[in-house]
Amino acid sequence: MKDRIIYLVGITTLLIVFLSGCANTSAAEDDTKVLRMGHIQNESHPWHKGSEKFAELVDEKTDGSVKIDIYPSSTLGSDRDLVEGMQIGSVDFALVAGVMSNFYEPYAILELPYLFEDMNHLEDFLYGPEGQNLQDETLEETGVHGLEFWARGPRQLTSNKPVENIDDLNGMKIRVPSIEASIEGWQALGANPTPMSFDEVYSSLQTGVIDGQENPILFASNSRIQEVQDYLIMTDHVYGYVQLLASDKTFDGLTEEETNAVIEAAEESTEYQNELVVQEDEAALDAMLEENVEVIEIDTEPFEEAVQPANESLADKYDRELYDTIMEMKE
Repeated sequence: MKDRIIYLVGITTLLIVFLSGCANTSAAEDDTKVLRMGHIQNESHPWHKGSEKFAELVDEKTDGSVKIDIYPSSTLGSDRDLVEGMQIGSVDFALVAGVMSNFYEPYAILELPYLFEDMNHLEDFLYGPEGQNLQDETLEETGVHGLEFWARGPRQLTSNKPVENIDDLNGMKIRVPSIEASIEGWQALGANPTPMSFDEVYSSLQTGVIDGQENPILFASNSRIQEVQDYLIMTDHVYGYVQLLASDKTFDGLTEEETNAVIEAAEESTEYQNELVVQEDEAALDAMLEENVEVIEIDTEPFEEAVQPANESLADKYDRELYDTIMEMKE
């Protein structure tokens, strides 16, 4: 009997230790913050690879207390849906391009054609004090943190006919995003800008509903635009960005150490993504050339001159001071 009692006590002790360990493991798992990050690109795109690097760095720098699940290909919605999700706290992080002017008007300035003369000019602005000021204002006006700007390749025109000068654009139906700067800019160039969702572009080019579209080379190549367009015109008309954003509601739920880790991870993943974009843009151009797309180099000066009246008008409408600051950085 005595041996049986000792045996039962031993089993009970082991069971208590085991259950205690399970409880501690569950508590540790419960303490892990699992956050959601969305973007509109597919899993082969640098945005997704940059997102993976960001998530990896956050996990590493927080010792696993913060984990980020990534939802590509518009799984969490469009750019606008993602921003609205961050405002209400249903989305924690996102990569967003273009639509921020719908939430804070000065972003409309950054969409003006021929605002930035090259990638260096763009990066001087984004990564200087003026870019940081815009990030700070974004939080105040929208409740969304602007963590970092990620670079993307310049926007180029693709067409089913050669475009060698500005006169060749007359009457061309060119798909543009629903952004005022894009619409007015292409109107000033003599084209017929046609706003439409990008998921309609391939079929619209295939059936002749539109004559061309404009996007960074990598975006166009990944979307197989070369199957329905014969010409790539190097207009370099917009040097753009994608913004890594975070919900203020998410930040409120992080410790100070976790917040600092997220900020550090955002900075480090920016460098990684920017280098990746340069490499993959070059590879995308090579791929398009291999599929017999003809590249046309143009003199962009007449294009720049033609859009200036529209740019000046929109600068007065949205943020003259920001516009003048960027223009002065050219000198």
